[in-house]
Amino acid sequence: MRDTSGEKRALTRRDVLKGAATGAVAAAAAGVAAPDEAKSIEPGIPDPLPTYGMVIDTRLCIGCHACSVACKSEFDVPLGETRSWVEYVEKGNYPNVSRSFLPRLCNHCRHPQCVDVCPTGATWKRDEDGIVVIDEGICIGCKYCMQACPYDARFLNPINGIVEKCSFCIHRVSKGMVPACVETCVGGARVFGDITDPESEVFKLIEKNPTTVLRPEKGTEPNVFYIAADHTDEHTKLRGRYVSVTTHRRQKERM
Repeated sequence: MRDTSGEKRALTRRDVLKGAATGAVAAAAAGVAAPDEAKSIEPGIPDPLPTYGMVIDTRLCIGCHACSVACKSEFDVPLGETRSWVEYVEKGNYPNVSRSFLPRLCNHCRHPQCVDVCPTGATWKRDEDGIVVIDEGICIGCKYCMQACPYDARFLNPINGIVEKCSFCIHRVSKGMVPACVETCVGGARVFGDITDPESEVFKLIEKNPTTVLRPEKGTEPNVFYIAADHTDEHTKLRGRYVSVTTHRRQKERM
């Protein structure tokens, strides 16, 4: 059985409704009028659970790496390894040149390939919020998930021999906070929330702006969306045109 004691689930609307319904039953048994909130509950209508995701507006990213530093500090990431990072994409021939920034992290995919290959079940996708997590207690460091991930989002911690990656700061989200990278982004380029909630900021951003995801051909359906991102890859460079992608990681080339 997975040890999820350190991953408390965020309070959802379903929890609130269940609590209200329980209170209504208790009040009725005691002969006390039920509150208006309990009266309005319609039985048989399921309340959808959230699916957390992130929108990154690259027009607002200045490549300062504050997000990467905050992530390393939050999780005490070993030197040379990263859970979240920012790539520099440079291309063109002088004087027509450009530089853009592409923040990277685990995409918490709808169909994560890393889950399918894990032999111990250490990697799984949470039903209550869609976050892909790793159970450090049963991870054996086999690296199958690292090979399966199309986004190079995982690394093997050289200290404890366990695979790690971005977890959307689940320990913060469960307390109603946003991930550390979102909180520290000086340009406000990162927005986190429930991508299925029409009232959430992330939902509205996706609805109002053309967005892209990384490597859509892989069929994983990422839950990290980009606005105005330049996905140029060195392998797709145009003839005679300079293209350079700097990852700022130990792995110098992008996967």
